[in-house]
Amino acid sequence: MAANVDTSGTPPFWGGAGGGVKAGIVGGAGYTAGELIRILLHHEFVELGGIVSSSNAGNPVHQVHDDLVGETDLVFASELAGDEDVVFLCLGHGNSKAWLHKNALPETTHIIDLSNDFRLTADAEFEGREFIYGLPELNKSRIRQAQSIANPGCFATAIQLALLPLAQAGKLTDDIHVSAITGSTGAGQSLSETVHFSWRTNNVSIYKPFTHQHLGEIGESLAQLQPQSAAEIHFIPYRGNFARGIFASVYTPSDLTQDEARELYRNFYAAAPFTTVSDQKIHLKQVVSTNKCLLHVQKQGKQLLITSVIDNLVKGASGQAVQNMNLLFGLPETTGLNLKAGLF
Repeated sequence: MAANVDTSGTPPFWGGAGGGVKAGIVGGAGYTAGELIRILLHHEFVELGGIVSSSNAGNPVHQVHDDLVGETDLVFASELAGDEDVVFLCLGHGNSKAWLHKNALPETTHIIDLSNDFRLTADAEFEGREFIYGLPELNKSRIRQAQSIANPGCFATAIQLALLPLAQAGKLTDDIHVSAITGSTGAGQSLSETVHFSWRTNNVSIYKPFTHQHLGEIGESLAQLQPQSAAEIHFIPYRGNFARGIFASVYTPSDLTQDEARELYRNFYAAAPFTTVSDQKIHLKQVVSTNKCLLHVQKQGKQLLITSVIDNLVKGASGQAVQNMNLLFGLPETTGLNLKAGLF
């Protein structure tokens, strides 16, 4: 049975007193928060409450996220209202723990954290909460029963979705090579040399070769499906000269034929509404601004090549967070996430 197929059934929809989900956001001024607000404003079962930004409290949300001009009159707050059913933490890495230390939330409030603070098993227990790793294609049953979620990293999402079917089949027996390129929004809004237009445009560079922080969560997920695998992942991340999206090329020796591999992937993702195995070669524009992951599988000699494309801000962050929220509250998984790519 595919790892993503859940036979436990979907729990009935639960919401707050008004029948919907009251959502709050902490760290409301960044890219992931902007995408989250865009999605939640049009989510039929969500009431968007406090959007906390320490640097923008009192200012209209659309002054910071100006793609939302005419969409909302919400104003940034200095603190949450306190009656939220779910709180999304859109803080920088290392800051979610610090914020939760100072701002205790009720035990009944669900937390979905978009930082890397709770993704690894060693960090999953925090002040009486257990954070479940929120990759729906891997942990759907556990997500449905969770109180708190650690949302996966963007590179980690694209690479794991390229490898999970092989791990479940016990086929990761040799070294895995990954080259993946991400857009400038992957670096966040803070200014640095490598996000300046004059540096980034017409330019490509590598960073953190073989040592990227997402390797830890990728390794733990693959070990969950294939515990005895000794395969090593050799990952070269690239900075791209575009704003958003991740294109990952993943290859490893395999004894599977191309047809066998494609069938393996289709079976694994049969119940995954946002992950599709394409017969045609794929490209980045097919997924930008959507919660989709597209995969293409081909065999060349002994090498099995899997290409994987996602939007780093949606399926790699805020869209996946909403997908997890839907699962937590017994909503249809795709609610609020039927988004179309801007292909041209």
